[in-house]
Amino acid sequence: MKPLNFNIIKLTLCLVIGISIGEFSGLTIGVYVITTVILISFLVIFYFFARTNFKQNSLFGVVAFLCAISIGCLVYKVHDHTLDSSHYTHFNLENTSPHTFTLQINERLKPSAYYEKYTVRVLAVDQRKSSGMLLLNIEKDSISKHYYTDDIMTGVFNFKTLSDPFNPYQFSYKAYLNKQQIFGQLVINEDQLLTLQSHPTSLQGYSDRLRRHINKKLCEHSFTKEQMAFINALLLGQRQDIEAETYQNYSNAGVVHILAISGLHVGILLMILQFALSPLERFKHGKLVKILSCVLVLWIFAFIAGLSASVIRAVSMFTVLAIAINLKRPQNSYNTLAISMFFILLCKPRFLFDVGFQLSYLAVLGIISVQPMLYSVFGRPKNRLIRKLWETLTVTLSAQLGILPLSLFYFHKFPLLFLISNLIIIPLLGFLLGLGLLVIGLAILNVLPDAIVWLFGVSIHWMNQFVAWIAHREMFVVNHISFGLLEVVTAYFSIVVIVSLLKKPNGKKMVFLLLSIAMIQMAFLYRKQSSKHDGFIVFHKSKYSLIGINENKKITFYHNLRSLNSERIVDDYKTGSYTQTVIEDSLKSVYEYNGKIILRIDSMGIYNVKSRKPDIILLSNSPKINLERL
Repeated sequence: MKPLNFNIIKLTLCLVIGISIGEFSGLTIGVYVITTVILISFLVIFYFFARTNFKQNSLFGVVAFLCAISIGCLVYKVHDHTLDSSHYTHFNLENTSPHTFTLQINERLKPSAYYEKYTVRVLAVDQRKSSGMLLLNIEKDSISKHYYTDDIMTGVFNFKTLSDPFNPYQFSYKAYLNKQQIFGQLVINEDQLLTLQSHPTSLQGYSDRLRRHINKKLCEHSFTKEQMAFINALLLGQRQDIEAETYQNYSNAGVVHILAISGLHVGILLMILQFALSPLERFKHGKLVKILSCVLVLWIFAFIAGLSASVIRAVSMFTVLAIAINLKRPQNSYNTLAISMFFILLCKPRFLFDVGFQLSYLAVLGIISVQPMLYSVFGRPKNRLIRKLWETLTVTLSAQLGILPLSLFYFHKFPLLFLISNLIIIPLLGFLLGLGLLVIGLAILNVLPDAIVWLFGVSIHWMNQFVAWIAHREMFVVNHISFGLLEVVTAYFSIVVIVSLLKKPNGKKMVFLLLSIAMIQMAFLYRKQSSKHDGFIVFHKSKYSLIGINENKKITFYHNLRSLNSERIVDDYKTGSYTQTVIEDSLKSVYEYNGKIILRIDSMGIYNVKSRKPDIILLSNSPKINLERL
């Protein structure tokens, strides 16, 4: 089966191209409206011409694909909130004077060390109707309660723009928020807030209220704080309370994906439903009832999990797959995947640039493309247990192959023990999902037995212990992998060629394989040559000093930190700059770089400039000196 034989796949690819053009082009929405109307008009003309002459016109296909590209550009622009004249970016908010904001809570985010964080909708600015999303930071020292979805509040605040990264190759939180159409923030004290309304008015609000009710019922039992955080992440889609150490353990073990509700969770839930509802097929119209029941339960699960973007995306994809499976059309897996992707992007085009969206679809694509081939390598095992283990192993390998280049690009690490951890965790995840939903149902009905509480709690505890044990095998975690966009493209080209060659080998594909290997080598060589960034770097590090001199792929860090090993900004720089050699040294008073003398003056204020006059003066730790007398 050749996936590109399906027209829906070609149309989906064209839609993706159109959305990408919309993201990177500066054309106005009017241009895309006119272009789309013209192309649709031609499409209608060619359609009726083909019907009248009883023959297929190749121009019809070309125009249809161009139309899909144009629609992709158009829907991207239509979903650009800043085009609304009432959007807060059109107001003059960046001056120093405070403004009166009326806000509505959209979502609670993971808190930082000093702030509780929320995304909020702007309803009004200075009594003028407004729109758009902001990041709200409330000082932890001042906060006395949590705020919930749909709460409306007002106050007088100073608007702040989002900050760019302070250090080279650092993750840009500003760019991440901009992708979610958040372009500003408020940093406030709770005393500045006046709550106007505190009851749900949307589906997300009622979902939030339901989750709070579930948490209240669960807290009546003997679940620990760690277990409650895990239950909220696994079943309710809320990761805010997961400890940083726990999250890091799951990341190093290669199973961090289970902490966020995604296609894996929804897929396992669908498998459980398929098995549990299979007796319905014995009755008249039983298959229809089974399909409707599966879809209904999936969307109830999405509602409980908060209807977040990742949850809606996963449930939408598996809704289409559930219908296709129950209609006995598994051979159209590529077609089904493309249909779900097409309609999701048509409604939410910005999902295309969401990491979760990309990884979800690539994982599923890897499974349906590679897993059947891997599974058949040793034939079908006769033993049921061995068969299930082999099936889990091949699914894990296939999914990992599908996401590997992109995960290296985004996360720059590869846990070598991912096979072992996934082989244990994925079957256990199915057990925990099923048992967890039972626990929630019984807790709401006030009939949850202590034995089930103990079983669920101890299962979570031992899974966390197993993940921590795997994660602490640090020698099996490859970190600081430099992998750019060019390498991603060449790597996926190589994977496609290799899979195609293994399925049906021929001489032409061998040529493409050799070409792909050459392309990967050229991509790495190009990146190494283009990443030569020699320089004198003063890193931004609160309360400490960190200076780097990068010369000839060797960087020397001068610092007063306790250790460089745990410093994220150092790791980011080493990875992004392809630095091969790292040297540590203590801070100096005088540096010489590129023919210039750099004098560093710290809080002691002791310096000597009589021997050579400095070209640059670097102040650290707020020295009390008179610069005019220097």
